Amino acid sequence: MVSQTATPAAPADTPADTPADAPFPVYAPGELAALAARHGLTMSGARPSLTAYVRQLWGRRHFITAFATAKLTAQYSQAKLGQIWQIMTPLLNATVYYFIFGVLMNTKRNVEDFVPFLVTGVFIWTFTSSSITAGTRAISGNLGLVRALHFPRASLPIALALQQLQQLLFSLGALVLILVGFGQFPKPSWLLAVPALLLQAVFNTGVSMVVARLAARTPDIAQLMPFLLRTWMYASGVMWSVDTMLKGDRVPHAVMVLLECNPAAVFIDLMRFALIDSFGASHLPPHVWAIAAGWALVCGIGGFVYFWQAEERYGRG
Repeated sequence: MVSQTATPAAPADTPADTPADAPFPVYAPGELAALAARHGLTMSGARPSLTAYVRQLWGRRHFITAFATAKLTAQYSQAKLGQIWQIMTPLLNATVYYFIFGVLMNTKRNVEDFVPFLVTGVFIWTFTSSSITAGTRAISGNLGLVRALHFPRASLPIALALQQLQQLLFSLGALVLILVGFGQFPKPSWLLAVPALLLQAVFNTGVSMVVARLAARTPDIAQLMPFLLRTWMYASGVMWSVDTMLKGDRVPHAVMVLLECNPAAVFIDLMRFALIDSFGASHLPPHVWAIAAGWALVCGIGGFVYFWQAEERYGRG
């Protein structure tokens, strides 16, 4: 029996009179790029332009919303109390902090309306810390999805940040009940909570995209993050008053500026100013709204661009 070996077909650009058994032509890199462009071929997994990337994200907006809602629903699906843990977790944290800092360390002595002050701080801080923690798992925790489907990878950290915003909005009902129970009734200043939360949400999303890129390349970031967040929490006035601590000459001026401009403390103070009667404008650092807007813009836009720059590398290796 005589074996027959199939001869590969010549490329489409090969002249018609070229023999069928002629070798494939050898192209220089520049010629290959021109050949690919002529036939409408593009590099697999190439990073799109920033404008095109934004358009792709907008086209996936329904997926982002559905993904966030599904994650929120499934978060406590195995627990018997289910979604009640969305409220119980920050409340239990606030209870622990009250006994440790309010009772044992007596920080409530210098803070009027300490319970509303503490609970507001815990709820708002939990929003930021949970968003950043979720960001560390945005890529590494969804590798199957990243490797199987083509979509803008920023959809994942944005969806997880949106999940945390949904959880906060769900928990605000409990916060309102606590505030009313301790004599803080709704008033026009409560409307200031809306822009404060929007600025915080943009800030959280930007930071979560930064840690998502870092953790995708270095998974150990996820193990280090709880320690960094705990340190940040203690410096953010969640359980104590930054304004009271900075009175007099207790700390150097540089440290005072850092504490006043700390983004977590800024967003917490804005919410306290909006919701608590005794927390007046005198407790806020100068130009607090400008500082909050600056953090939101810098981290929101900067984090997005930083994440986009590594778009083609996610899920590889």
